[in-house]
Amino acid sequence: MWVLRPSPHPPLTLSRHIHVVVKRLLHLCKPCLPFCLDPEWASYKLVIFICLNCSGIHRNLPEISRVKSLQLDFWENDLVQFMKNHGNLCANAKYEARVPPYYYIPQTADCLVLKEQWIRDKYERQEFVATSSHEGFLWKRGRDNRQFLKRRFVLSVREGLLKYYTKESKGPKDVISVKDLNATFQTEKIRHPHGLQITHSKEGLTRSLFVYHESGKEIVDWFNAIRAARFHYLKTAFPTALESELIPKITRNYLKEGYMEKTGPKHKEPFRKRWFSLDSQERNLLYFKDPLNAFEQGRVFIGSKELGYEVLAGLPTGVKGKRWKSGLTIVTPGRKFVFACENDREQKEWLEALNAIVSQPMSVRDSSRGECWQTGFWASSLRLFYASQAGAEGPF
Repeated sequence: MWVLRPSPHPPLTLSRHIHVVVKRLLHLCKPCLPFCLDPEWASYKLVIFICLNCSGIHRNLPEISRVKSLQLDFWENDLVQFMKNHGNLCANAKYEARVPPYYYIPQTADCLVLKEQWIRDKYERQEFVATSSHEGFLWKRGRDNRQFLKRRFVLSVREGLLKYYTKESKGPKDVISVKDLNATFQTEKIRHPHGLQITHSKEGLTRSLFVYHESGKEIVDWFNAIRAARFHYLKTAFPTALESELIPKITRNYLKEGYMEKTGPKHKEPFRKRWFSLDSQERNLLYFKDPLNAFEQGRVFIGSKELGYEVLAGLPTGVKGKRWKSGLTIVTPGRKFVFACENDREQKEWLEALNAIVSQPMSVRDSSRGECWQTGFWASSLRLFYASQAGAEGPF
C-alpha cells in the first residue's frame, strides 16, 4: 500500500502514476464534462476522476459513490490499476449512453443545482444508461477446478454478445453470441436457490455455464436481460414472424432431465451411468458424465415418426442392463440407442417426453440439423472405434 502526499519534488511513485493517468484521460475528455476542470479527487466506486466541487456532491451519494483524494488518501496498487483501465471514458460510455439532445448539460459557470442534478441524473438515477446492455458480477463454476469464482459478465443487446472476464486487465475469457444462447434456472442441479444454467453452442457442442448470484433480484434481472437480448435477435432474424411465435423461442427449460444408463452401438459394451437433458426445441437428447459438466459427451437427435424415428419400451432381445432393468430404445435411421432407467416411473416419464417429440413434425431447420447430426455421429463413431482399439474409453 502506498500513501499519496503532496511534495515539492514528488518522486515517480503511485502519486505520479495516477496523475499521469489523469492527464491522459483529460487529454481525451473532461471528467465531469464540461465543468470539472481540476480533478484532484476520484470516486473509486464509480471509477471516475472528479474535481473538489464535484467531490462534495458525490459525498452526498454514499450509496453509489465513494470519494478519495489523489494527494491525501491511501491508494492500493490494484485500485490504481483498476482506475487506469477504466476511468471516465468507460463511465461515460455507460452513464451517458442515451443523453437526450434537449437535455441541458451544465457548464463551468452554471449554478450548483444544475450540476448536482446532472450528477444525480447520471449516476444515481441512471437516466441515460442504455437499456441495451447489462453488466455485473456472477459466481461462475470453473470448467476444470469446479469451484465457483466471481466473474464479470457483460451483455450487449446491440452487439448480440455475452462476454465474461476472469481478469479486469485482460480481454474477455469468452465471447458468446445470443443467436443460440439459452438460460434456465437450475436450483437443484447447482444446489443454490438462485442457480442459472446458461448454454450455447461451441465448436458443435453444447457448452454450459453454471452461475448464481446471492441476490434473487440480480439473478432474475440477468435472466430477463438475456431474454431481452434473445428477443431482439429473433425480431431481427425473423422480421415477419408474430411475437406470439417468437416468445416461446426466447428461452426454454429442458423437457426432462435425469440419470439413465447407456450402452454402446454394439449393445455389448458395459452400461454406463450418464446424466441426460432432453431439449425439445432442438430435438436433442444430450448426455453428460456428470450433471455439471461444461460440455456434453454426445447427443441423440430425435426426429419424427414420418422419418422412421421411434421410441420403444424395453431392451432389445439379449441385452441386459448393468443395474437398472427398466429399459427403453430410441430407433433412428442409422442405429438403435439403448438405455436403462432406474425404475418404471422414470421409464414412463422418459417414454412420454421422447414420444412427445417424435410425434411432432420436423421443420426444414430440424431436417438440416438431423442431417448434420447423422454426418457428425458417424464421424464421431469412427473416431471412437479407433480409440477403443487402442484401449481408450469412449463416451458410451
